[in-house]
Amino acid sequence: MHVRAPRPTPAFVTLIAGALITSGCSAEQDAGSTVAAPRATASNKVAVAPLTREQLRALTFKEGEVPGAHEGGIGVQDPVPEDEQPRFPPVSDSDCQTVRDIRTGEHASAVVLQVFNWKGDIWAGGSTLAAYEDGKARQTFAQLKRALASCRSFEGQSYTGKFKATLTMEQAPRVGDEAVRFREIAPLGPEHPGDRNEEMTLVRTGNTIATFRRLNVGGSSSFPAGLISRQVERLEHAQRP
Repeated sequence: MHVRAPRPTPAFVTLIAGALITSGCSAEQDAGSTVAAPRATASNKVAVAPLTREQLRALTFKEGEVPGAHEGGIGVQDPVPEDEQPRFPPVSDSDCQTVRDIRTGEHASAVVLQVFNWKGDIWAGGSTLAAYEDGKARQTFAQLKRALASCRSFEGQSYTGKFKATLTMEQAPRVGDEAVRFREIAPLGPEHPGDRNEEMTLVRTGNTIATFRRLNVGGSSSFPAGLISRQVERLEHAQRP
């Protein structure tokens, strides 16, 4: 099943999405030095059926579980149907396009998305929980790391027109079976001072890949480490035989 990026639903998130370009990817340094090595866990050894969309939704955060979030600001969404997605051509670098596809669960069997709207911060965050058939999450993550090793910069098109973006690798957290972290940066032009800066953390846990995003403009932000750990733990427990 092919799935694509979500359509943001909170009002001010919609405004942000309309004003800013889609994030890009490239690499300033070798991905190998900043990718957390696979760790031996039970989910590496035992084959389990992929989680369904309903199971993924049950593993997302509920109202009151996210410190600092607006009331009603952590909505859970299904992917927008493919025939309702805007049509943009692939970006100029094929490896960067691979990274973009994987972070949205393009080839997963089930995908669920959650938006995080923080108090006192107009820039939202988000997570994508993607489940894969047995063995395919590991293969997909290996493909992701290969793509990150060569992706440097690219050009593409978005809601606001043409854009350019770069990617810098960062230290990955030690969670799940393996993880990577990078930061996508894209200048917005003279009419919007500051760069669009989005942190991306991808974590494989058994047959799932979770992507955590944190957006900022003119600065940098990070997705809360505690929320990443809690979400990964839920995915791990749900896949235990």
